[in-house]
Amino acid sequence: MVSTNSPDSTRRLVVLAAVCMAALALPLAFSGGAVATPSIGRNLGGGPVAMNWVTNAFMLAFGSLLMAAGTLADRFGRKRVFACGVAGFTLTSLALGFAPSIVVVDLLRAVQGVAAAAALAGGTAALAQEFDGHARTRAFSALGTTFGIGLAFGPVLAGWLIAQFDWRAIFAAGAIAGALSLGFGVPRMRESRDPHARELDWGGTVTFTAALTCFTWGVIEAPSRGWSAAAVVGPLAASIAFAVTFIIVESRVARPMLDLSLFRYPRFVGVQVLPIATCYCYIVLLVVLPLRFIGVDGYDEVHAGWLMLALSAPMLVVPSVAATLTRWMSAGAISGIGLMIAAVGLYALSGALRTGAGANAIAPMLAIGIGAGMPWGLMDGLSVSVVPKSRAGMATGIFSTTRVAGEGIALAVVGAMLAALAQGRLRVAVPHAEPAAVAEAAALLATGDLAHAAARLPDVAHATLQASYHAAFGRLLDGLTVVTLLCALAAFAFLSRVRVQDPQFGADAGDSHVLPSMPTADVVSPVVELARDDH
Repeated sequence: MVSTNSPDSTRRLVVLAAVCMAALALPLAFSGGAVATPSIGRNLGGGPVAMNWVTNAFMLAFGSLLMAAGTLADRFGRKRVFACGVAGFTLTSLALGFAPSIVVVDLLRAVQGVAAAAALAGGTAALAQEFDGHARTRAFSALGTTFGIGLAFGPVLAGWLIAQFDWRAIFAAGAIAGALSLGFGVPRMRESRDPHARELDWGGTVTFTAALTCFTWGVIEAPSRGWSAAAVVGPLAASIAFAVTFIIVESRVARPMLDLSLFRYPRFVGVQVLPIATCYCYIVLLVVLPLRFIGVDGYDEVHAGWLMLALSAPMLVVPSVAATLTRWMSAGAISGIGLMIAAVGLYALSGALRTGAGANAIAPMLAIGIGAGMPWGLMDGLSVSVVPKSRAGMATGIFSTTRVAGEGIALAVVGAMLAALAQGRLRVAVPHAEPAAVAEAAALLATGDLAHAAARLPDVAHATLQASYHAAFGRLLDGLTVVTLLCALAAFAFLSRVRVQDPQFGADAGDSHVLPSMPTADVVSPVVELARDDH
């Protein structure tokens, strides 16, 4: 191993610090953006659809293009793609601070997501070239810790920045992190390419992104327009058409973005349940809970951020504990137990929030964070442990796609469900109100915009609106509890005998876990293959 005092070792540490600095801005852009949404709405206005896109535009662009960014990094240079991504993220973060309208915010958030995909794919691929063996494991462990810190403390930092300055300061912080990464890390990073890199699967990339975009668009529009409206039916029908086209393209192309034949392994199918479960028991709460605490329950951003810490802080330690438990238990059983704990936490949170947020919500949120954290650090290893070693890279790519697609879909679906449940409650509470006004008020409530919801129903007391929202939120948590329980049962059924290291199947998780778990996609197959074969 290179001496820690050598110039090359120092250079590598600076590169690692630069990638970690850039990575720190990504969870802040996700969780901090959710905390900032009510403040953005108060400042710039905008309806419920525009408010939903503040988070969804970033998630959609980031998730759907991450695999494509990994392929481009292999072909055109990891340093180049990383530098372009960080520069784009920095510039769009600065531009967000001057956005004059909510529409401009949404568009810039989409561009920011594209840049984030390039930064993450290029940065992780570059690290795989800079470090070998145990040093590589430690480097990616540091990167994973950085994501955990950003995820855990992002809401607190975002709340403090909003309280001291305003919502624009959140994006300014991301720009500062990006500028530091560009200034100190990129000049010291070596350029590398994969001479055997595959061509970008344009057909798969375009149809996959289009399917996700159309589905998200239709679901977001549904609460305010109605499920039978042309603006909803059209995008949903288009999403089905694009999804079918994507499957056809991937089944015929020589080197597909996703090799769908891997789904013939039952245990591989079971692994895909785990990211779906964490989407519905954890990821969506990172968005909907700050909207509720700030917009409906009346917390300021700082106190809402501290309350969110109960949910996110366990992610700093629980994945490591779960990895240690694999010495005595199967990873599948640990994951199933964790999801059971998360389901209990969701059920308890439903009762704790029935009449408003408070200290009684802390214990259920801790339980959810602990439960979701147990499969969080094991899923990547499981995704390659249940297929032959020769298919490990592609298996990880499919797993990542399931994860990012699931997160974007989950956010859109949960937002629509909350709006529909609130609308049903409002119709019972105010039966004589105009149906269109009730639908619009419910959609606004789902985004945490109590003030504008009250303006749509001026004859309805705030207490009635809050009570309707609280009842709808409780029903939503009950639904998430059921989904999490079903996923736990599936984990026990498919994976209870699967260990992260299985001599008959994939390699040890330490070799495959190239990109650390985070609240977006994890690993792109070109990066995995690079880490194994191209160094």
